[in-house]
Amino acid sequence: MHHDPTESGQLSAVPADPAAGRPLPPESVAHAAGPGAAKGTATAGGGKVRDPFFDNAKYLAIVLVALAHSWEPLLSSSRPLRALYLTVYAFHMPAFIIISGYFSRTFTLGAPQVRKLITGVAVPYVIFQYAYTLFARLAGPDPVPTWSVIDSWWLNWFLVALFAWRLTTPLWRLVRWPLPLALAFAVLGSMSPEIGADLDLQRVLQFLPYFVLGLLLRPRHFAFLAHKWPKIVAGPVLLAGLCAAWWLAPHLPYAWLYHRESAQDLGAPWWSGPLMTFALFAASLVLTAAFLALVPRRAAWCTRLGAGTLGGYLLHGFLIKAAEWGGWYDGAFAHSVPGALLFSAGAGLAVTLLCTPPVRRAFRWALEPRLDWAFGGTRGA
Repeated sequence: MHHDPTESGQLSAVPADPAAGRPLPPESVAHAAGPGAAKGTATAGGGKVRDPFFDNAKYLAIVLVALAHSWEPLLSSSRPLRALYLTVYAFHMPAFIIISGYFSRTFTLGAPQVRKLITGVAVPYVIFQYAYTLFARLAGPDPVPTWSVIDSWWLNWFLVALFAWRLTTPLWRLVRWPLPLALAFAVLGSMSPEIGADLDLQRVLQFLPYFVLGLLLRPRHFAFLAHKWPKIVAGPVLLAGLCAAWWLAPHLPYAWLYHRESAQDLGAPWWSGPLMTFALFAASLVLTAAFLALVPRRAAWCTRLGAGTLGGYLLHGFLIKAAEWGGWYDGAFAHSVPGALLFSAGAGLAVTLLCTPPVRRAFRWALEPRLDWAFGGTRGA
């Protein structure tokens, strides 16, 4: 949902070459270990430079995450909305995860990186895991969730996965064929119901190839999407994906796109797991490339919000669930076209506000906690 999803724990922007407008190579980037690693690179004047492309991409992706969550209670009443939901779900988290992998390329398990991984990912996970559990117990329907740090609740899975992926980054840089190996793990997960739900290991495995792909990407791959013809075909590609989703909407269970269960758990034969793994991976990459090709390359009003996507990701869930549990979706108006548009506008506005600097500052204690007191002997490492 982390994937910087940060400045010290969000999908972070890669520094740009101010002269060429292109991302600097990873060697020039000071990467953090959170879901959004690099904060920038020093300029001659001592400031930090961020590539607006990645911040724009993160902001637009987090808006799509919030929109899709706001649509979930309405899917039964609208086939067009189901088609749009399937299309968005096919690429919004893959886009986040690919960018997270891209900014993890220099993660080497060094002490400063591990500290930032703990404070920017692990600690926020624990805080929000229990915050959501308390919220669900106070306001949600039965059955209430258990007080468990192992059974990650709803969107908290992304922090668990990001923590695991970052820790394994040195392994993927070492092996000869990292992407085929990651796909093999995803395939095994897709047909192994015995894995269970602890720490959302199914999602850790089934989304793993996107993270590993991000590790393999270089600035030239993103620069390629800025060329004229990828931008020209991006719109038709997304439209074709929407048309395919319209046809699939009555037949394809949404849970395939969540990657949280095996094929057998979804009532399908085991061999459909590998088939769906490769089919969804291919479709997601095409749609993600089309999405990134349309992302603005220049700084815009929303660019600064891209640094606050972790807050938008983790906090918007409270608003979505409050609306759902509060009965806002129960009336006929909610299931009308104007109602769906109103919920969409509200979700987009809410997550935008949650990405703003004042909100980031207000929740810094939970999103980017300073825990220097907890670490000793490695400050200078």
